[in-house]
Amino acid sequence: MAKRRQARFTTDDLEGLPELDDESPALWDESRGEVPRKLLTSAVRCFASNGFHATTTRDISGAVGLSPAALYVHFPSKEHVLFEIVRTAHDRALACATDPAVAGLDDPVEHLRALVARYTEWHARYHVAARVSQYELAGLSAEHYEQILETRHRTNVVFRTAVERGVTSGAFADVDVKRVARAILSLAIDLVRWYRRDGADSPEQLGEFTAQLALTMTGAPVASVHQG
Repeated sequence: MAKRRQARFTTDDLEGLPELDDESPALWDESRGEVPRKLLTSAVRCFASNGFHATTTRDISGAVGLSPAALYVHFPSKEHVLFEIVRTAHDRALACATDPAVAGLDDPVEHLRALVARYTEWHARYHVAARVSQYELAGLSAEHYEQILETRHRTNVVFRTAVERGVTSGAFADVDVKRVARAILSLAIDLVRWYRRDGADSPEQLGEFTAQLALTMTGAPVASVHQG
């Protein structure tokens, strides 16, 4: 029996879809120029809808009114486009988690609350690019994949350290630091599979809700979880 092929979205199909509406266009460094930024935004939408392998350079370029060859003027390959998206998303997410306004909080409870809220908000605001950066890693070259793994490791350390600090200080229960940190990261990131800007929760509301769940997982005292 022949394997049924998955429906493939055309660039016309993607026009105006609310699930592809996010703030990803703001991620790209303006020094790249207008055309490369448009190509990256188009690629995010195409990769998120059809996957990296099913997306063609014609799809990416055509959506911004350019010929397929135009992509190669700015990027060596389709894989380099993917890497730029994934690298940028991971770097920006890590910068959000290490922002001095969050990292400088002395109280372990307030620090974890702010860390999780900000990290969750970031993934909600850029949920389409974040979805690509989480679920299309298999399209990267081995060299590029290793670079992304290093950034992911640094992010994991930030969350493990935040939980461990609370446990050591007595602000949290004696929880399994690695498991709790992993669960918190999953909560903050997995929303990229379903979040929509036209849904019930704003990024801020979702960030605060996830932060409360994270503190509950650490066994923080109820009074601490609900204060502020």
